Amino acid sequence: MPFTLATWNLNSVRLREPLVLKLLEQELPDVLCLQECKSPMEKIPLDGFRALGYQHIIGRGQKGYNGVAILSRLPIEEVGSVDYAGLNHARHIAGRLENGVVIHNFYVPAGGDIPDREQNEKFGQKLDYLTEMRDAFHADRPERSILVGDLNIAPREDDVWNHKQLLKIVSHTPVEVEHLGAAQDAGGWVDITRKDIPEGLLYSWWSYRAKDWSAADKGRRLDHVWATPDIANAGHSSRILRDVRGWEKPSDHAPVFATFDL
Repeated sequence: MPFTLATWNLNSVRLREPLVLKLLEQELPDVLCLQECKSPMEKIPLDGFRALGYQHIIGRGQKGYNGVAILSRLPIEEVGSVDYAGLNHARHIAGRLENGVVIHNFYVPAGGDIPDREQNEKFGQKLDYLTEMRDAFHADRPERSILVGDLNIAPREDDVWNHKQLLKIVSHTPVEVEHLGAAQDAGGWVDITRKDIPEGLLYSWWSYRAKDWSAADKGRRLDHVWATPDIANAGHSSRILRDVRGWEKPSDHAPVFATFDL
């Protein structure tokens, strides 16, 4: 039975509750993974989501920062949350659907502005977070799993508006791309978005700093949908809902969708 999954860094679930409801009503994903909820779980406004059929909700919250949640129309059982790099941040939640598929929802640290761990503690935390993801996947190689979220790295040259200009900008530096690739390889993860859309510029994030983000179109693909090799061929119909970036009081990220026939 196919199900559609979406991932979205919405930059405050309480501030952007109307946008979440609009997305759910218009697109009807079976599972929506949210990042940067910026709220304790008990203060997330769940009634509206439940009224639309999203009765199954798991997550980890944090006041004012971070936070991940999974809203599902399908039964989902929480199977864990890992504090990678010991940051005491709400950045990961995992749930298992009734068909046995495990969904990992990640919010990888952004890493600050200076791509040097000696000068910038946050950059070192980001690299350590990715290293611990890699080690976890090596130790317990995932099966029948999907990994989604704001991974805060645009790995390919065509995942950014200008590869050469962004080589020294956090989110596209070679050391970050290398660390993300090592984590991906350790789990054998397949990039479903690029499996479906193998060529061409592709973005899921546009800075708030741009006066006209759409015309400037200086984007980066920071949000990802991966799957383990045993189910990767079941993934299809990937798309990024660019128009959502233009909604009133938007997040700087757009939702990324994929469908799985499982």
